Amino acid sequence: MSTQQGFIAFIITTILTACPGIRPPTAPLVIYHPEPSYSVARNWNEMLLQIIRNDFARPVVHARNLFQTSALMYDAWAVFDDTAEPYLLGQTVDGFSCPFAGFKTEEPVEEARATVISYAMYQFLQKRFESRPNINQGIDRFFLELGYDKNEGSQNYQSGSAAALGNYLAECMIRFAAEDGANEAGGYSNNYYFPANVGLDATIPGNPNLTDPNRWQPLIFRECFVDQSGQCVFSGGETPFVGAEWGNVRPFALTKTDLKTYSRDGQSFKVYYDPGSPPLLNPELKDDSSEAYAWNFATTAEWSAELDPKSGKAIDISPAAIGNVGSENYPETLAQYQAFYDAKTGEALGSGYDLNPRTHQPYAPNIVPLGDFTRVLAEFWADGPNSETPPGHWFVILNYVSDHPEFKRQFKGEGEVLEPLEWDVKAYFTLGAAMHDAAIAAWSIKGWYDYVRPISAIRYMADHGQRSDPKAANYSAAGLPLVPGLIELVKEGDALAGENNENLGKIKLFAWKGPTAVQNPIIDTAGVAWILAENWWPYQRPNFVTPPFAGYISGHSTFSRAAADILTYLTGDNYFPGGLGEFVAHKNDFLVFEEGPSQTITLQWATYQDASDQTSLSRIWGGIHVPADDIPGRLIGMKIAKEVSQKVETYFDAKLKP
Repeated sequence: MSTQQGFIAFIITTILTACPGIRPPTAPLVIYHPEPSYSVARNWNEMLLQIIRNDFARPVVHARNLFQTSALMYDAWAVFDDTAEPYLLGQTVDGFSCPFAGFKTEEPVEEARATVISYAMYQFLQKRFESRPNINQGIDRFFLELGYDKNEGSQNYQSGSAAALGNYLAECMIRFAAEDGANEAGGYSNNYYFPANVGLDATIPGNPNLTDPNRWQPLIFRECFVDQSGQCVFSGGETPFVGAEWGNVRPFALTKTDLKTYSRDGQSFKVYYDPGSPPLLNPELKDDSSEAYAWNFATTAEWSAELDPKSGKAIDISPAAIGNVGSENYPETLAQYQAFYDAKTGEALGSGYDLNPRTHQPYAPNIVPLGDFTRVLAEFWADGPNSETPPGHWFVILNYVSDHPEFKRQFKGEGEVLEPLEWDVKAYFTLGAAMHDAAIAAWSIKGWYDYVRPISAIRYMADHGQRSDPKAANYSAAGLPLVPGLIELVKEGDALAGENNENLGKIKLFAWKGPTAVQNPIIDTAGVAWILAENWWPYQRPNFVTPPFAGYISGHSTFSRAAADILTYLTGDNYFPGGLGEFVAHKNDFLVFEEGPSQTITLQWATYQDASDQTSLSRIWGGIHVPADDIPGRLIGMKIAKEVSQKVETYFDAKLKP
């Protein structure tokens, strides 16, 4: 976004906030123009990503969209291939059948494939987004630019019409999706989940109404709650839990051996890859679990102190200095977690690489202000306003890799170079399946464990006091641990003590000052200072605060590690092409809710896993997750990638089917 665009957006936001009854008359038309150099599958994928950027930010829903559209395009390609087998067309999947009597046409194969893909995608997306006129009209426009007739609605594919086959395939996928457990007909709403806690209004200090500090808490918005895509979801009330029952959704490669079923309040919750309980707080007793709980949430509060570009601290973010974290080094015990996430040792960031394995030269240093790196990382991976959401973000990265001049389209890095269409449909199908299963697994865990977010827990603990010194003021087993220089007691003479010393004994944090310190995001930076812990805020906008679903486990960690391992599988190489992947955030033209970065920052990764690991850390700097949410997500992502990659090969080569 340019500075001018940002200023206009700021003015519009100010007007809408001041006058909540005013809303734009219509959403902008979703426009994407086909790129002639792309395959038809790539163009439709780019169109879908543009749609997602303009839809509500629902990671699980869009993971499902990406998978089902990728499966459509794969089937439309596979029907013409002698080796491959379709996923749905002519198959029975989990009791659902899509009969197919074979297809013969006089059209050239490549033209027929493009037609089948385009009609299938057109009909499916029109149905999927039928309630969004701005999206539907954009799809119409895109379809017309491809040269097709939207009035061709026949499904009689036995006539030899590729358009009819596309229409028939779309209809099969629409019926398949209607009974997959996502409750699409009900707007993806929950049928039986209810939150254990009443909502938190983050504009009011503390969290006095939290009854269970181990369970998720909705947020209260007096005016407009804006989701991660910048869309006003609703005005007033509590945020509903998005995807609390997503464990009921039909997966691709997840199996019954991966599944456990639990019961709460007479309702069943399906949980895939159950990682066990996160640390829980006993407000009356300092047991081991409570100690782990307190350390986790205190750590997220402490990392907030690294969000100041004026701190004078610098960091080398090149692959020479960070990255290369082996999964064998992921922590298990509390002591290992404490060492891994220690800001001084930097174990979580890794030790880097001696050489770029492609150029055989050292990576050049990339030294930047620590506060710029942490803020850019938090915003880049947050998948915020107008983004593709986390699963879509990895499709963008896949397309980036496919476009790289040093990349060869060899499946698993072996054999012949594939035509662009074959590479795209196989890659999208594989990555889409992994993102879909990652959503099901992560949200099945979120729904069952229903774990609290940092905004709720940190404020709750701050209200109770400190847990470190029974002889000091404001002691409570439910309080925050004291950490010199980061988490301390307000004492007499402190600037935070208040005019009448009303804040004496309260907990203060050295942390990001929060959105109230930003009057104009185009020119203001909040910075870091001592604040009352009861006013702690994630590095987020005041009309978003935190995602509307439970914290444990991290969806970002699950999506990203699954995607990173899938890209490694597809390309046969764990390194980005040329040994380096990059993203540029331009000076004062990238951050959304405050000015920044203070200089142009280039994020760099040697491997896909390096990018994934930084995704996970970004959520802690962003105040969205704690370390306990992170590592289980990474490990589950690895398992999902392995299962998906094994299963897709049985479609790419039907002889491998068991």
